[in-house]
Amino acid sequence: MLQRMKSPPGRVLMTLDAVGGVWRYAVDLARGLKARGCTVVLAGLGPAPSPSQREECESIGEVVWLQTPPDWMTPSDKELDGFSAELDALVAAYEVDLVHLNCPSQACGIGLRCPVAVTSHSCVVTWFHAVRHTQVPQNWRWQYGRNRSGFDRADVVISPSAAHAALMQACYGSIDRIQVVHNATAKGPAVSSRESFVFAAARWWDDGKNGTVLDEAAADARWPVCCAGPTEGPNGQRCKFRCVSALGELDNREIRALMARSGIFVSPSLYEPFGLAALEAARSAAPMILADIPTYRELWDGTALFFPPHDPMALAAAVNLLSEDRYLRWKLGMGAARRARGYSFDQQVRRTLAAYESASQHAWARG
Repeated sequence: MLQRMKSPPGRVLMTLDAVGGVWRYAVDLARGLKARGCTVVLAGLGPAPSPSQREECESIGEVVWLQTPPDWMTPSDKELDGFSAELDALVAAYEVDLVHLNCPSQACGIGLRCPVAVTSHSCVVTWFHAVRHTQVPQNWRWQYGRNRSGFDRADVVISPSAAHAALMQACYGSIDRIQVVHNATAKGPAVSSRESFVFAAARWWDDGKNGTVLDEAAADARWPVCCAGPTEGPNGQRCKFRCVSALGELDNREIRALMARSGIFVSPSLYEPFGLAALEAARSAAPMILADIPTYRELWDGTALFFPPHDPMALAAAVNLLSEDRYLRWKLGMGAARRARGYSFDQQVRRTLAAYESASQHAWARG
């Protein structure tokens, strides 16, 4: 018979991968859970972590790398069939009290009796809805099916924003037991003085980051526009800048330093389940201009300028307005910094633990 899980759970198994934002989310959350008395086992999928990544993980808890690839690396779902058995073995070996999966498809078909929490950070289904205004292509429809099954199997579903939760339900239908837990980020470097340039950071090969609009706006902006991040993707995707100064891939410390120096931070994204770069910029009190999408309105309304995301002239006008108004830049930067303090690691961990308790109650009820 299933025993009621103690709160907080003694042992948590959390999945992650070494590529992209899920890594930072999982490692930071695991560190916060450890500080609250949890033992965390980190189970990785996909490309192996770098030596520094593995060292960071091992400072928190056990690290195991699985044979099953993440769903974004597979052309079909057949390669994912072995995940359930790998997960069962880990849960038994480490006597896990709760499993936290950082991808809904990972919950598809699992037979665990312990509570299962699922976080949906992003997916191709919601991306196509937000960026292309279409359903996911037929050759990726299997991801819709596995994600839908994963939502149904989860004892709690965690979304990084209410806007993303609404988007998921617009795409997948009603999702039971969904809770919003905002992301968090560490405090940025100290701000000494701001310089007269615009800064942006993203994976620009992703059409959802809207690099073309940023580049067109830069042609009419009075301040130079600089951006960090890759312009070529793993499958041949490419964003070619003509008017933006592309700095290439920088590490997070370099990006945070540029955020602290920049006179204006811009995020033109069409699709952001949360938008960690905007939060990092706000932690440095950077005045922000953001695409007018539901996520950014939810998180930053009243603390940033917004522009219609398909209108480069409106973005250029907002940049020029801020470039000429020092007081407005200061006001927006201070407002963003105050708002950002509410998206703290302490709050994230507390709300995640509350979600775990909900998962425990549901698992107890289902037996």
